[in-house]
Amino acid sequence: MTPEPVQHAILVLYYSRSGHTAQLARLIARGVEEAGLQARLRQVPPVAPVTEVAQPPVPEDGAPYVSRQDLAECAGLALGSPTRFGNMAAPLKHFLDTTGAEWASGTLAGKPAALFTSTSTMHGGQESTLLTMALPLLHHGMVLVGIPYTEPALTATGSGGTPYGASHVAGARGDNAISEHERELARALGRRLAETARKLAVQA
Repeated sequence: MTPEPVQHAILVLYYSRSGHTAQLARLIARGVEEAGLQARLRQVPPVAPVTEVAQPPVPEDGAPYVSRQDLAECAGLALGSPTRFGNMAAPLKHFLDTTGAEWASGTLAGKPAALFTSTSTMHGGQESTLLTMALPLLHHGMVLVGIPYTEPALTATGSGGTPYGASHVAGARGDNAISEHERELARALGRRLAETARKLAVQA
């Protein structure tokens, strides 16, 4: 009996302030689609100390805001954030803190997940951000997917790119273009995430 193909998309979910993390998200989505699955780009809304100020229901630019249905329907998750003091940005952390119902029901359990980030400087906390972003996904029971050293760009890169996930060094003024190696690694991560989702679906 031939296994049914994965029907649902890979959710590429991010928060981006200056656009660099959003660029990585699009590259990962391209890698997902190169592997034969659909990518669903979504972002989380910003948060502010003044909670009375409501955000518009539709973002002014970029991907639509994420919904609970996106989480339920995804076959895998790529999660991205700029670095804030070596950790994920507050809007993404706030969203993850609201997923208690999904945790309780096991919505994401057994699904593969990958991570990506951008920083201003080379040593601005890329790896610590990726590692701390992994913790809530482990609590959700997700299967983490990184970038293996079988990807030549991981050894050759002089900027972003880690075994823990895709990354980009934006520069102190945010004017660094995404390097060729960073592009290769982001697309490779998307492909690996999609391929893992397909294999897990076959085994289920």
